[in-house]
Amino acid sequence: MANTIRILGLDPGLRKTGWGVVDVEGSRLGWVAHGVIAPDDKAAFSDRLLALFEGVSAVIDTYGPHEAAVEETFLNTNAQSTLKLGHARAAAMIPPARAGLVVAEYSAKEVKKSVVGTGGADKDQVAYMIARLLPTAGGPTADCADALAVAIAHAHARKARAIGQITHHSLRKALGRVA
Repeated sequence: MANTIRILGLDPGLRKTGWGVVDVEGSRLGWVAHGVIAPDDKAAFSDRLLALFEGVSAVIDTYGPHEAAVEETFLNTNAQSTLKLGHARAAAMIPPARAGLVVAEYSAKEVKKSVVGTGGADKDQVAYMIARLLPTAGGPTADCADALAVAIAHAHARKARAIGQITHHSLRKALGRVA
């Protein structure tokens, strides 16, 4: 499994941050682990952010991913809620960046389209597809299913980029521009 890439997917939230780890080898996906980081709702805001940071750091230490992917923040009608979610995203993004991992970002629509085939899919449809794509994952909660979906979206995106690079390289070689 020398060509295996381990991807950490994160679905950040202040109350619950879902995480999921998958292995990708070629076009094969394999479930590794998933869980939820749930800071104490009664704790100070800064302590909740610290709990997210430490939780994601522990996942990285335990599972040793090569890359990470995070769902982007959606704009909420409540600016304060959007700002707090942005803080949670930052607390979740810093540990993989600090560990030297590539950290990709995907919109919820991109994630749903990659996993379900439509950007307007609901949480039940995402969970259903995760159960089909990663049967050994069991029945993950919605937060975990979303995080695993983010990891899968990243796996699909990196494969598409690799195909594009190969095609671009082949074209350049055919034109005599690459030795």
